[in-house]
Amino acid sequence: MTEQPDYRLYIDGTWTDGASGQVMETVNPATGDTWARFACAAPADIDRAVAAATRALTDGAWPAMTATQRGKLIARLADLVEANAERIGRIETTDSGKLATETIGQTRYVADYYRYYAGLADKIEGAVLPIDKPDMHVYTSREPIGVVAAIVPWNAQMFLTATKLGPALAAGCTVILKASEIAPAALFELARLIEEAGFPPGVVQVVSGDAENCAVPLTSHPDIDRIAFTGGPETARHVIRNSAANFAVTTLELGGKSPILVFDDADLEGAANGLIAGNFGASGQSCVAGTRGLIHRPILNELIARIEEKAQTIVIGDPLQPATHVGPLCTPAQIERIEATLAQSVEQGARIRFGGRRPAGLGGGNYFLPTLVECPDARTATLSVEMFGPVMSLLPFDTEAEAVALANDSVFGLGSGVFTRNIARAHRVSKRIRAGICWVNTYRAISPIAPFGGFNQSGYGREAGLESVLDYTRTKTTWISLSDMPMANPFVMR
Repeated sequence: MTEQPDYRLYIDGTWTDGASGQVMETVNPATGDTWARFACAAPADIDRAVAAATRALTDGAWPAMTATQRGKLIARLADLVEANAERIGRIETTDSGKLATETIGQTRYVADYYRYYAGLADKIEGAVLPIDKPDMHVYTSREPIGVVAAIVPWNAQMFLTATKLGPALAAGCTVILKASEIAPAALFELARLIEEAGFPPGVVQVVSGDAENCAVPLTSHPDIDRIAFTGGPETARHVIRNSAANFAVTTLELGGKSPILVFDDADLEGAANGLIAGNFGASGQSCVAGTRGLIHRPILNELIARIEEKAQTIVIGDPLQPATHVGPLCTPAQIERIEATLAQSVEQGARIRFGGRRPAGLGGGNYFLPTLVECPDARTATLSVEMFGPVMSLLPFDTEAEAVALANDSVFGLGSGVFTRNIARAHRVSKRIRAGICWVNTYRAISPIAPFGGFNQSGYGREAGLESVLDYTRTKTTWISLSDMPMANPFVMR
């Protein structure tokens, strides 16, 4: 990519500079070089975007469409996303450092999310109620909840956008997407496809910028009806406080320290692959990363040996190259957090089996070696700190009850994994783990059909699946009198 992209805000169907003229730059994590610029939204831009979304919700082409027509428009967007997957994936990789093999593949798969919601657009139904009054016909209908603020982080942007945008559009809402100021390029590219698909002005808008001038005015705006947020718990607390200004319905998909439990009857090859996928996949930059490996003591050493052997073949380098397995982290701050947490853990008695440092010979990129930490006890720092990098922590257990207790010893509760050949144990343990997702003998599988979300400080609400569409609607109850007689005088008692 020779020419440096210069992105502008997409508001009310037009590309525009921000009202303040503020511009930010985004850095290629693989090189440390600035590679793109983008306009930043100011409060006046947020006011304009919300006003446009409010108009589009009630006037013009969007509310005049049938649900089937909306579905066809979403399906058109799905086709465009699929056709542009490689281009957008490579742009996202350059912007965030995630592997191109993952960003391209994920963007292709995201098209199926939009197709799923396109098919659901005309399946949103009400009901006729068997009311206890013989002269009344009463029914419910579902209407769009309104204007949606969707806040998307830099990791897995296309996926995390689809789980918000797809159901919102299927329900008939209008959406303002707030892209991360760290790496927003992929969502600005998505805005071009939204425009090409033919969505009316104001239905979908894309902005970015800092918290003070963009995120806070958006999440606290009085005309925002729903907030869908993915990010960290600390930012989520600010979002909740902001929503007190508008009483917006809010869903939160937050971080995690997901446990992966491996029992002594497990297929160790599969378990080792699951731990590697759960920790080193996406360079560890995943909210469902299985960073707490809880291992039945009799198999701990053998499992570590298998992981060490597999780790020797991991290729670290340019995320745009197909042969690369682990690319750079998105920001230098992640590496600093990892290094501090590892140092604290070693002081607590942890043993670094491999990795634990920055690799040599990779220039100015934000690289960190895949790392395995053998922990002495549950108080080890790497078992509680979400580092968002390729660090795997292993802790032994002796009994099933202890394993479940360790799994639940966390403020988070997003993902979890269980590796066992015992089907009764699989059902028993998965039921007792307090997490929104449990993978058995696999890890990190997703689908538009399956709900995604967490417990505790991993947030609330669910994305994906049928119910997520209903979450973007409000129920209206309509009463119709069937009597030929006029309504009775309310002050005359009979």
